[in-house]
Order: sequence, then C-alpha cells, then structure tokens
Amino acid sequence: MINFNYETDFYLDSEKQISNWILNVISSEGFKLEEVNYVFCNDEYLHKLNVEFLNHDTLTDIISFDYSVGKIIQGDIFISIERVVENANHFGVSFNEELNRVIVHGVLHYCGYKDKTESDAEVMRSKENFYLKQVS
Repeated sequence: MINFNYETDFYLDSEKQISNWILNVISSEGFKLEEVNYVFCNDEYLHKLNVEFLNHDTLTDIISFDYSVGKIIQGDIFISIERVVENANHFGVSFNEELNRVIVHGVLHYCGYKDKTESDAEVMRSKENFYLKQVS
C-alpha cells in the first residue's frame, strides 16, 4: 500500500498514476511492497525531523525512514515541497520532474541504492533517470 499524506497546501494531481509507477519501480527492482507513506511538507517540518532524528541542522529535500526487511519494502518518506521548488529552479527542470525524482529516490534507497559516494550517487542518478522515463 502506498499512502500520500499532506502537511502543506500541496496535493498530488494523480495519486493513482504515481502509485502505479512506484509499484512498477519496486517490482522491477525485485522487491515487494508492504507499505510506503509519503509525507509532503514544508522546510520547517522537515528541518525539525532532520535535527531530531538525524542530528543534521540543515535543510533537505527528502528524509526516508526505511523499515524494510529483506525484499519487503516498508518505510516513511518525507519530502519538502519548498526544497523541490528551489531545486527544480536551480537545476533548470520542471517542478514535476524534480518531484518525481525525489519520489523515486526514496524508493530506490529502500531497494538498496546508496548515494554517499560519488560512484554510488552516479548509479542512483542513472536509476532515477531510467525510471523517470517511465512515468507519464
């Protein structure tokens, strides 16, 4: 089950379409979905979580809490809509493209992809790009 929660005025236009896309990503990576909760929020909300749970006093676009066991995906993904807007402008892409990138980024972490090293980040970006081409 994929749940979308809103702690801001933003709402997804097509929850069903995004859910189907995420399910396809998880399945394509050889995993099964238990439950993923997306929480769309603002910078203040996400910053508070970043400080409280990760001891990072910085703004970020996404924080994911992974409760997966083996090949069963489960977790909570928090996304700052304010960061997505700023990053879309910074990278010269549409808001929807950047939002979809962040949405799939969290799920790819659950599938075992990392992004702490340059080489891991390249693999993650390649996977993001691959799956972004599949979302309509």
